[in-house]
Amino acid sequence: MQIHAGVDTENPLGRTGSSGSSQEHYFPPQASSGLDHLSTRTATVHRTTRETDVKVSLNLDGQGQYSTHTGVPFLDHMLSQISSHGLIDLEIHATGDLEIDDHHTNEDVGITLGQALGQALGDRKGIVRFGHFIAPLDESLVQVVLDFSGRPHLSYGLEIPTQRVGTYDTQLVREFFVAIVNHSQMTLHIRQLAGINSHHIIEAAFKAFARALRMAVEQDRRRGNTIPSSKGVL
Repeated sequence: MQIHAGVDTENPLGRTGSSGSSQEHYFPPQASSGLDHLSTRTATVHRTTRETDVKVSLNLDGQGQYSTHTGVPFLDHMLSQISSHGLIDLEIHATGDLEIDDHHTNEDVGITLGQALGQALGDRKGIVRFGHFIAPLDESLVQVVLDFSGRPHLSYGLEIPTQRVGTYDTQLVREFFVAIVNHSQMTLHIRQLAGINSHHIIEAAFKAFARALRMAVEQDRRRGNTIPSSKGVL
């Protein structure tokens, strides 16, 4: 496994152009936000097993640019929600034993993304730490609350009525979040407040997760360069 974290203000994801991924969206550069003095938080993690080969690059201070190609179309669609609504530049390329099923690829993308989040956050100095959001999608409504506590925990409350959305096994939604939680060391609560359509429920959960994540990783001007814990460590 290769892990790299650092700063590249010119091209934080090392992007040279379109990769032909199944989900891509690039935004033009925006005007300065007044936060240019803050460090860009990036990470690249390459994880290889006998079952999968996954590479994740991300920039927590991005504009919501994404390029995802996992071989699992519905997972690509959900990863694009994390990037777009979390304003995280995200590039994911994965190959896996899809001839068996989507499980290993789904889980290992979650593991690698969780590791990249942890690497990009570093010692977690100066972050808001907590995040929460309630996202609607038509009849569905999902609440997500998270804490970069250093203590992995998932409380999962989605009740998805069908076994599949397209070819995607809906049991894999929980496995994806388990993997992210364990490897980013966050506490995550997901609650379904309403919903009867499987696609809507899952997408609302990912959108709420993205917005809660965006809130939690924001840099808190008042906190400065201190760790957001009375213990002094996360």
